[in-house]
Amino acid sequence: MGFEPPQRLVRALGESHDDAAAADWLDRLPALTEEALAATGRGPAVERIAAPGGRSSLVLLVTCADGTPAALKIAPPGTAPEQERAALEHWNGWGSVRLLASAPGALLLERLHPEVSLRSLPEAKALLEAAGTVRRLWVEPPAGHGFGTVAERTGGRVEPMRAFAAARPDLAPLVSAAIAAREELVADSPETLLLHGNFRQSKVLAGERAPWLTVGPEPLVGERAYDLARLVRDRVEDLIASPNGAVTARRRIGKLADSLEVDRERLRGWTLFRAVESGVRALVAGRRQEGELTLEFASWL
Repeated sequence: MGFEPPQRLVRALGESHDDAAAADWLDRLPALTEEALAATGRGPAVERIAAPGGRSSLVLLVTCADGTPAALKIAPPGTAPEQERAALEHWNGWGSVRLLASAPGALLLERLHPEVSLRSLPEAKALLEAAGTVRRLWVEPPAGHGFGTVAERTGGRVEPMRAFAAARPDLAPLVSAAIAAREELVADSPETLLLHGNFRQSKVLAGERAPWLTVGPEPLVGERAYDLARLVRDRVEDLIASPNGAVTARRRIGKLADSLEVDRERLRGWTLFRAVESGVRALVAGRRQEGELTLEFASWL
């Protein structure tokens, strides 16, 4: 099987893997795909690649032997598809895409409409639907789970932020404020629920059995405010371009916190940390415009 992986995925691999590892995985993709297709036990046949696709995996639209449309997700090395599989099994389609089968390094998923996400809706409607969808995911994790915690995941990102701040003294106060907010938040976390981990409008797709279902979790356990923090800065380009962007961002925090009964200050704190961490990571990776926009957003908080 020969195909051209989406350039968005190729660029992301170049940022997260060394060139040799990225090239090796891309070269092996046709063989990996054939192995995954055979291992699922559903006899899927490939229709086409989902494009532009995501930055963390290759997604192929397939049809199973019984005629069921599905999506085959193949993950590169260094990712944790077994964690995604465990979360999807636990949710069992409640607010999320349904897992049909799995194979080493691959997941066979219910087919949604990849071209229709919440970003296709007006902002107010999109936020309303997002809130209604994500609340379904916040359940007690399964007994004996192997998910990491919010404290663990965010703790691993502090030192790279400090190193960046040392090289960019103009941004050091903002980075220090974000790190301080995180330290205060993890010292007194109010709940331990299963979280999506990367929830935003583009991760909610139109479906057949439900209007909107989430995809692409990076699951972990912790408090709901962490899960909402990425959603707050959705459509950041529009916020930055608006003369009332700062007011809109703070109002968005209030609306989401109130509608989902989350503490406003905890949501603001996690939004600040996650925005600064993302902005720093983008700048380090050479995505200057993305990084600068995200850090400007963070400065409003």
